[in-house]
Amino acid sequence: MNAHLFSTRAGHFSLLCVRTKCNLTPEAEKLLHIEDEIRDRLEHAFAPRLLEVTDDSERHRGHAGWREGGQTHFNVMIRAEAFKGMTRLARHRAVHAALTPALVARIHALALDIDV
Repeated sequence: MNAHLFSTRAGHFSLLCVRTKCNLTPEAEKLLHIEDEIRDRLEHAFAPRLLEVTDDSERHRGHAGWREGGQTHFNVMIRAEAFKGMTRLARHRAVHAALTPALVARIHALALDIDV
């Protein structure tokens, strides 16, 4: 696998994958900003024509699941032909599968807006 982490802004990393699915070590995953990781995994899995990933954690400060540094609450809007013919439940399952259980476990709340 050819995968490389590179700095995109102070303290945050992004992922470049070449010709293969990205499977990172747990140590490398901790370095990757969750918002960037969500974006990278969904772009790889669905080649969306529209993808918006928003870290909404600050709006939930003091609520259950919030932690210092954020990266706990996310909103995702995705539009991709890959969802054509899928039920709403199937679309949500496909997104969760693409994100992987390990990544989903690091997120407290994930709001999904999925369409073709």
